[in-house]
Amino acid sequence: MQDNATEVTAAGIARLAGVGRAAVSNWRRRHADFPKPVGGTETSPAFALAEVEAWLRHQGKLAEVPLRERVWQQLAGHPEGPVTALTHVGCVLLLIHDRPTVWLEVSAGSDERLAAMLPAALEQVITPRFGSTRGGRGVHTGASAPTAPAVNRPSAVNTPDASRTGSAAPHPPASAGVHSEPLVNTPVPVNTSAPVNAPAPVNAPAPINAPAGHNTSPTTPTAPTTPAVHLPTGPQLLPSAPLLRGAAELAAESGARQTFEFLLGRHLDANPRQYTLTPTELARLMADLAGPARTVLDPACGTGALLRALDPRPEQEVYAQDSAPELAVLTALRLALHGRAAVRGAVGDTLRADAYPQLRADTVLCHPPFNERNWGHDELAYDPRWEYGFPARAESELAWVQHALARLRDGGTAVLLMPPAAASRRSGRRIRADLLRRGALRAVIALPVGAAPPYNIPLHLWVLRRPEKTSAQPEVLLADAGQFAGEGRGGPDWQAVRDAVLDAWRTYDRAGTLQERPGLARSVPVIELLDDDVDLAPARHLPPPTAADGAEQLTTVRERLGETLRLTTGLTPPPAVTAQPTRWPLTTIGELARGGALVMRTGGNGGHARVPVLTDHDVLAGTDPSGTLPESDEEAVLTQAGDVVVPVLGGGSMARVIDDATGGAALGRNLVLLRPDPAALDPWFLAGFLRGTANNRQASSYASTATRLDVRRLQLPRLPLEEQRRYGARFRALDEFERAIRLAGRLGDQLVRGMYDGLTDGTVAPTTAPD
Repeated sequence: MQDNATEVTAAGIARLAGVGRAAVSNWRRRHADFPKPVGGTETSPAFALAEVEAWLRHQGKLAEVPLRERVWQQLAGHPEGPVTALTHVGCVLLLIHDRPTVWLEVSAGSDERLAAMLPAALEQVITPRFGSTRGGRGVHTGASAPTAPAVNRPSAVNTPDASRTGSAAPHPPASAGVHSEPLVNTPVPVNTSAPVNAPAPVNAPAPINAPAGHNTSPTTPTAPTTPAVHLPTGPQLLPSAPLLRGAAELAAESGARQTFEFLLGRHLDANPRQYTLTPTELARLMADLAGPARTVLDPACGTGALLRALDPRPEQEVYAQDSAPELAVLTALRLALHGRAAVRGAVGDTLRADAYPQLRADTVLCHPPFNERNWGHDELAYDPRWEYGFPARAESELAWVQHALARLRDGGTAVLLMPPAAASRRSGRRIRADLLRRGALRAVIALPVGAAPPYNIPLHLWVLRRPEKTSAQPEVLLADAGQFAGEGRGGPDWQAVRDAVLDAWRTYDRAGTLQERPGLARSVPVIELLDDDVDLAPARHLPPPTAADGAEQLTTVRERLGETLRLTTGLTPPPAVTAQPTRWPLTTIGELARGGALVMRTGGNGGHARVPVLTDHDVLAGTDPSGTLPESDEEAVLTQAGDVVVPVLGGGSMARVIDDATGGAALGRNLVLLRPDPAALDPWFLAGFLRGTANNRQASSYASTATRLDVRRLQLPRLPLEEQRRYGARFRALDEFERAIRLAGRLGDQLVRGMYDGLTDGTVAPTTAPD
C-alpha cells in the first residue's frame, strides 16, 4: 500500500494519539507488536504512518484523529520530502479550486488510476494559469533551455536570507534541441517599440510593456531560468495519492486556498531557520506605498508575502522569480490559489539570469538578500541595468535597486526593503547621488526596530520611481518611524506606523514637498544631500521632536513612578514561612484534558476579522496583545477571562491568566490555551503551579538551539477546590506584585531616558535637587 511509504516520528505519533512522547516510548517497550522503525536514526527513529495508525486503532488509542493533523503527518513524512508533497498538494488544490468536477472524476477508483489520470487533468489548470510547463526563459517563446522536474529537491536551505535570495548554484547548461512552448494565455504585449540603437538579440520576443528608447538587450551571457511550476508525472504522483485524497477532503471542509495556507504555514513553522519571512504587516505597508497596479514583479519572491499583499485588480499580472526552486513553485501555487491574476513564476538567479528582461511593470516589490558578496559583480560589469553606476562588490542592494528600476515602466514605482547601511556606505555614494539627481529615489523611510528580520536593527524602505522627467527643484522624503517600536520583542505598533508613514508619503507624493513634521518626516532638497557622503539615513536629517512640554511629561512620568513604587511596597509578599516539602498526589495536564477538567487549544491561525493577537512575547513580558495574524477563513482561537495561556518555546517558567481586558484577543503562535472547568479547577491555582521551575524542567525537551515545553506533561497536585482557591489567592497576589515591578521598571527606564535626552538637547536645566 502506497501510504506505507509515509513516515512519522515519535513526536508525530504523540500528536496523533494526544499523548506525550514519554507515552510513545513506553508503548515501544511494553508492546511487542508496536510497529518497527522503517527509517530515521537510532535516537530519532521513523515509523510507517499506516502501520502506526493501524496499531493505535487496534489498541483503542486512535479514537479521533483530526483530519488536519492526519494530512499534515502524511505531508511531513512524505518519502520525497515535504516540499515535493506540498507541490503535489498545491497542484491538486488548484484543480479542485478551478475544476472540481474534473477532480471528482479522476479521484474515483484506485490510487494507481488516480496517479495515471491526474497529469492530464492537472494540465487543464496548470498550463492556463502558469503558461508553458517546460523549461524556458520566462516570457520568451523561442529560447532553448533544459526541462526540469516539478521540484529539484534541495538540501536544507540553511543560508542567510534563504527565502529572499537571488543567487544560487549555477543551473545546468541548456540542452540542445529542447525548446519551450509558447505560453498559454500570455498577455498581449503593449508599448513594444523596438529599442533605440540596440541590436535585436536572436530569437528575442517583443518586449512586454517596454517603452521606446529602453535598451533591454543583454550584453553578457546569462544562466538559464526555468518556469517555477512543472507538470508532475504519474509515477511521481503515485506515492502522494493518499495525501492528495486527504487534502481534498480537508479542502471540502475548509476550502482549497485555506488548506494550502494551513499546510504551508505548518511547513514554515516546522523549519523556522530555513526561511527568512517578510512579516504580513510590513508587506501590506510596502504594497500600499506602491499603490494599485496591474502588472507587478517580485524578483526575489521568497514565500510570496509581498505579492499576496497586493489589492487584486481586473486582468492583473503577477511575475515572480526566486533562485530557490522550492520557494518559486510554492509561491506560484500560493498566488494562483489566492486570486484570479495571471501568475508567471520562474526559477533562477535574478541578477545573473533575469527571467523577464523585457518586462516593464507598474510596480516592483522586493525584499532582496542583504550583504551578498557573490551577486555577480565580476560577470555583470557591462550589464545595461546599471544606469546609475556599477555597484561595488559590497553593494549588492544597489544592484537590486537598479534591477527594480530597469523593470519599471516610466512613472512606475518600486518599494524595496533595505539594510540601513545601504543609505550611508561610502562605496555606494556615487550611485545614491545619481539616483537623487535624476529623481529616481523618492523616499527613504526608517522602520522601527523589530519590524522584520534581522529584528535588532531598524531597516529602511526605499521608494523609487522610474523618472519620466526631472523636477526643477527636486526633493526627497525622509521619514523615521522608530518612535513606534514596541516594547521588548513584541514588534512595532503597526497601525501607528501605517498611519504616519502613509499619510506623510501620500501628502508628499501629491505635492512634491512636505511640511516638516519634527521627529517624523521631512522633504529635503536634493542639493542638501549631495555632499561628500550622500548620507540618506533619515535620523541624520530630521529635527528632533518638539520639546515644548518635555519637562511636564517627565514630571508626569516621575509621579507615576512614585505611585508605582509605593504600590509595590504594599504588594511585597510577606516573609516566607519555612515548611517541609509536601508530597501531593499528582496528575498531568494531559490527564485533566482527557477527563474534561480543562480544554486545550493551540494558537496560530487567523480569523475572518482582524483582532489583537496575544503573542508569546506579550505573555513573557506581561504586556497587552501586540501581534497580528493574516486574515483567513480558519477559526481563530479567542481568549476568554479565566483562561490560562502557556508559551511552549524558550525554556521559561511562565503562565498567564487572561483578564477581562485581554479577553477576546486571538491566540498567537507558540502558545497553548488551557480553559479550566470552574467547578473543577481554579485558574490561578492552575497558572501558579505551572510556573514551578522543577515542573517545567521535567516537561521540557531540548534541541541544540531551542527548548520546547510539552504542556500535557506539566503536573498539578490533586487538591479540593477550596484548597486550590487558597493557593490561587496567593498566586494572584504574586502576579499583582510582578506586574507592579515590571511597570516600575518601564517607568524608570522612560524617566532616565527622558532626563538624558532633556539634558543633552537643552530642554532640561541641570539644576541640583534641594537638600
